Amino acid sequence: MNKVKFVFFGSSKFSCIILDELKAAGFLPSLVVAVKDKPKGRKLLITPPDTKVWANANGIPCLQPEKLNDSDFQKRLLEEAADGANLFIVASYGKIIPRAVLDIPKYGTLNVHPSLLPKLRGATPIQSAILTENETGVSIMLLDEEMDHGPILGQEKTDFTGENTGWPPYADILEEMLAKMGGQLLVKTIPGWIEGKIKAVAQNHEAATYTKKITKEDGLIDLADNAEENLKKIRAYAGWPSAYFFSEKNGTKIRVAIKKATIEDGNLKLIRVIPESKKEMPYEDFLRGIK
Repeated sequence: MNKVKFVFFGSSKFSCIILDELKAAGFLPSLVVAVKDKPKGRKLLITPPDTKVWANANGIPCLQPEKLNDSDFQKRLLEEAADGANLFIVASYGKIIPRAVLDIPKYGTLNVHPSLLPKLRGATPIQSAILTENETGVSIMLLDEEMDHGPILGQEKTDFTGENTGWPPYADILEEMLAKMGGQLLVKTIPGWIEGKIKAVAQNHEAATYTKKITKEDGLIDLADNAEENLKKIRAYAGWPSAYFFSEKNGTKIRVAIKKATIEDGNLKLIRVIPESKKEMPYEDFLRGIK
């Protein structure tokens, strides 16, 4: 496995966890491709993507092309392929990869997608699984030009309603779980794929379902609504956009983000919140403060 040379396309924390799993198996990329540095946080500080930080820490060169059809960038990839990089791997990269790039490596371009394809194609499979599913998983597919459409090399599923409660985990916890699973599945899949022992199997496209783009407005909940549905939203939207409700203090309407919640005796119980312009606090402290 550690003799396989590959280029890795990825940008997020999900990508880095997969890279860590590959590294643990002695499998390091020759090159990392990431998106551009972007403004982040309230102060909009220019921040590198997580994979650029990972690449620098591991002594791996990192490219951040503005466009993937750039001739200089594609020339670099062709040079990598000529030097033995006969496989590309994509995980949470953030850009559509053109056919001219997909076809460069001898063994194609593999993608780690955090759902049981053809279910939950699209950009938000982790949040959508928490909202609509009782189980999910990861798929390794051979990328083509259509969204999450390529044939499958391997899948692994998990019933994620843990904590002995039957409720789904928070999105960041599920993301980490699926990233580790995806990295470990890659470790098992790549040798068989390169040796010709694994065949790519076409997806059942008629059974495909699709995720939707998440907006800030999706996080708004009515605390009087169904407790289970509200809890799913709170856990699905943990991180961004964060589930929230509005409250009033001294005649002023304030936005309150919900960071932690559970269900007790069939009722939604808020545990931790962040009132507008305040630090995170116990929900009981927030209630005392608005009286």
